[in-house]
Amino acid sequence: MDNVVVVLELLVVLGAIVMGTRSSGVALGLWGGAGVAVLVLVFGEDVGSPPVDALLIVLSVVLASSMMQLAGGIDWLVTVAAKIIEARPKQITLIAPLVAFLFSVGAGTSNILYPLLPVISDLSYRNGIRPSRPLSLSVVATGVALACSPVSAAMAAMITLTEVGPYNFEMFDVIKITLPAAIIGIVLSSLVVNKLGADIEEDQEIQELIRSGKLPAPGASTAKELEVKATTEGRNAAIIFLLGVLAIVVFGLFKGLRPENAAGDPLSMTPIIEMIMFVAGTLILMVSKVKVAAIPDQTVFRAGMVSAIALFGLAWMTDTFISAHTSEIVDGIGDLVENAPWIFALGVFIVCVLTTSQSTATRTIVPIGLAAGIAPGLLSGMWAGAFAGIYLLPTNGSQIAAANFDETGSTKLGTKLVDHSFAIPTIVLAVTTIAAGALLGVVLG
Repeated sequence: MDNVVVVLELLVVLGAIVMGTRSSGVALGLWGGAGVAVLVLVFGEDVGSPPVDALLIVLSVVLASSMMQLAGGIDWLVTVAAKIIEARPKQITLIAPLVAFLFSVGAGTSNILYPLLPVISDLSYRNGIRPSRPLSLSVVATGVALACSPVSAAMAAMITLTEVGPYNFEMFDVIKITLPAAIIGIVLSSLVVNKLGADIEEDQEIQELIRSGKLPAPGASTAKELEVKATTEGRNAAIIFLLGVLAIVVFGLFKGLRPENAAGDPLSMTPIIEMIMFVAGTLILMVSKVKVAAIPDQTVFRAGMVSAIALFGLAWMTDTFISAHTSEIVDGIGDLVENAPWIFALGVFIVCVLTTSQSTATRTIVPIGLAAGIAPGLLSGMWAGAFAGIYLLPTNGSQIAAANFDETGSTKLGTKLVDHSFAIPTIVLAVTTIAAGALLGVVLG
């Protein structure tokens, strides 16, 4: 009878995830909360703990990053990124994804990529490089970037699970594995992606566009200017925000710098991140004098609030289920993941595909991996690579934007779900980063 109950409750959890995925956005949170109600009111389980710490980190980071965006900070970062990419146009299939990745790490959001897409497309074409190559990998690279960012919602969800006992695996411990693993994955993936699709001179569709006059020859292409402009206020806001990110890294690296709690132990990174982000947001307010009434209109704010709601509902439901059946999970899954740890990575990858939310995948699958006995270092490395899964299906806004900005038509969204330009880069980046992360996790964890 107990096994029947576990299966029925698991079906409730999976059903809530599927139903939330069908509607996406805040519906993920709504269905997660409904799932909690069924588990508690129908099956009589004890209510789980909502991810309060993770939510508070997300809210503080979203507020500070929205202040930066409103002041023009993201626009300034975009102009800097564009200059770096333009400096090495022949290596754009490697440089553009690395720049997109690093700037997404610093900003804690992949939104920085959107204004760069037309620049990447035009630069690659003018230099005789098929635009789909740098565009596709740049998009996918921003997915794994959030596993390396001190200020992403996914990292907030991760460290609130691992920094507590018995793991005591803090943010810096995670980043020292995920950051080099992701960079290795991007470099290796660029070698593969640089061979995908026909070269411009051999692509009959592109050549027909050139012959018909609808597309200029590569050497005659007119450079596209960025739609955003750098301002002094934006520069100051971005510097303040990035200094906040740096401060978080320093506090994570040097525990001795943190104040002590009542027990005499160094303060955890959760309140440290929250305080620093509030300070950064306040300084941006004072220096850039932004109109705070416009904060809710910022894309970073809207996306962050949607992520927070989804995280709230689904993580609460997952915690309720796992807390009620920890022993069954350990007994049933522990031996399986111990012999084949990649199954954990596959779980994160699949949830990323279904929900297109790294933070949701983190709160859904990471607790299961930890309960099953996967070492935090190994778990972190595989977790980062699995984030590429959000781009396996061509449903993400950045994928659609990349295809629209590619005037050659080489970046395709496909018609059969997996026949699009991002599918192979997604799989290759996931596999290479997971492999590198697993190795680094064993060595450094």
